[in-house]
Amino acid sequence: MDLPRHGGRVFFLKKTSMNIRNVVIIAHVDHGKTTFVDALLRQSKTKLNKEAKGHDLIMDSNDLEKERGITIFSKNASVVWNEAKINIIDTPGHADFGGEVERVLTMAEGALLLIDAKEGPMPQTRFVLKKALELKLKIVVVINKIDLPDARTQHVLNKTFDLFIELGANESAAYFPTVYASGKEGKAGVTPDASKMESITPIFEAILEHIPPPSGDAQKPLQILITTLASDNFKGRIATGKIYNGTAAQNQEVVYINRLGEQKKYRLTSLMTFEGLDMVECQKAEAGDIIAISGIPDITIGETIADPLAPSALPLLAIEEPTIKMTFGVNTSPFAGKEGTYKTSRQIRERLYKELETDMALRVEDSPDGKWIVSGRGELHLAIFIERLRREGYEFEVGRPHVIVKVIDGKKMAPFERVFIEVPRDYSGVIMQKTGNRHAEVISMNVENDVAFLEFIIATRELFGYRAEFVTDTKGLGIFNSLFEEYRPDSGIIPERLQGSLVAHENGMTTLYGLTNVQDRGTLFVGPAIAVYKGQVIGQNSRVEDLRVNVCKIKQQSNMRSKGEGTNEHFDAPRVMGLEDALEYIGEDELVEVTPQNIRIRKIILDELEERRLKSQGLK
Repeated sequence: MDLPRHGGRVFFLKKTSMNIRNVVIIAHVDHGKTTFVDALLRQSKTKLNKEAKGHDLIMDSNDLEKERGITIFSKNASVVWNEAKINIIDTPGHADFGGEVERVLTMAEGALLLIDAKEGPMPQTRFVLKKALELKLKIVVVINKIDLPDARTQHVLNKTFDLFIELGANESAAYFPTVYASGKEGKAGVTPDASKMESITPIFEAILEHIPPPSGDAQKPLQILITTLASDNFKGRIATGKIYNGTAAQNQEVVYINRLGEQKKYRLTSLMTFEGLDMVECQKAEAGDIIAISGIPDITIGETIADPLAPSALPLLAIEEPTIKMTFGVNTSPFAGKEGTYKTSRQIRERLYKELETDMALRVEDSPDGKWIVSGRGELHLAIFIERLRREGYEFEVGRPHVIVKVIDGKKMAPFERVFIEVPRDYSGVIMQKTGNRHAEVISMNVENDVAFLEFIIATRELFGYRAEFVTDTKGLGIFNSLFEEYRPDSGIIPERLQGSLVAHENGMTTLYGLTNVQDRGTLFVGPAIAVYKGQVIGQNSRVEDLRVNVCKIKQQSNMRSKGEGTNEHFDAPRVMGLEDALEYIGEDELVEVTPQNIRIRKIILDELEERRLKSQGLK
């Protein structure tokens, strides 16, 4: 994390006593949250660095976030408006990053709930809003994208009120203040009339009017709760958190209280606060402000920095436990070591455990067979982590995701999810059929304007692999969202895959001739001139069993040639399997090989004869 520099020097921000507001932004994926925050930053005349000035979406700084159009990591920014400092916290909109959401909410006293003027409140909105209401944050509702031609502001407002009531909001929270906005245009107003809007000013006014200042006391002993960690090549570990009480200063002596209650004395080597998107050095910061400090090498998220004369720990942050686990291991395929920079057991293990410092929702355990069991909040949570690792140069293999089963009061309990589906009415029949086969419990079904809105409760285990089917069944026109619901008694039903795999018969390069000969057997995942190895899954069989095929076969040459030979052959474009597709597809006897250059699916036992021998002996 680079510090802002001018002429090679770190510049210092003089911290003066001022009004402070700490605000978190809540929104469903693709409801315009990041664009909206950009408008706040730009219209507050906040100083932006050169990189930010050239970008449309300032807050989505991570490559994965830009590609997917979603916020994955929480970020801090601040603006000064009418002599009040407003700390803005951008949160992930997806429930799989709940560990990130839950801890950053503790830094705020209020929230801007951003809702699309056409779609209304969506499932991921429900998750973060529920957490915010539990923490008793003051909510200001912002109905965004009112410039859309099919915006329906009154309908969306009614739906939002219904959601508040459904989530158990008290009378004070349910009668929320409302502001209407167009984040793209950078305008807002207290009425939905876009023609009367001039700027984003009404948002700032609503923040100052409705969201209370922090309740901390600068005269009390120092207490800082750490919520985010980062690293710097010069400063070491940088911890970001909120000052609940007291005052922090450069070179101040403090006490670090860890999770076990142990206390150690340290001196703050750096004290920074936020100005725009940058962290800038300051001499002093008071209660209520969000700061970043360095000088404490072993601090982790959720722990307290306190006054050495009267050390008192703040409550530890409690994060919901993971529901999905996967096995990570060193790559053992014939192509192992050819495409990755970091591929040894030691390098992979160090990186997995390093992630625990910043990801509160992740768990890593050593397995007796030399592998690692990695647990997370959902498939997307783990898939994003795997994608980050491969982009960093790591090469490894992962097994099929499994649900984490708990034993509660002597009963086996498995995670269940609440699924929200929105599809054209014509596709609702196939959705009901497929979810029925997976023992889903129908909660509600409504049809509005030829669009079906379906809600189910379904076991997480039985949801594996359905998202890919859903996209195919709805021709890409459906919207699928899921949230962790609760643990329920485990039915013990393990869904069986209805189609087997097409598996490469030998090592070599795929040929158009070989692929054309086997494409009628199912759906291929690879095209011509691709290096494959024996035991690699190169497609999905149309039947239940696995089938070994020769996709490296070369057409034998002869002196004979007939008119029109080969003109009727047609090769269908292969289905490109991304990381999430591969994780959903694999069975118990398959692995996903992850390298910086490729995602491959393979059999755990590559040799067919060896696989049969182990099956006959009951070892597989």
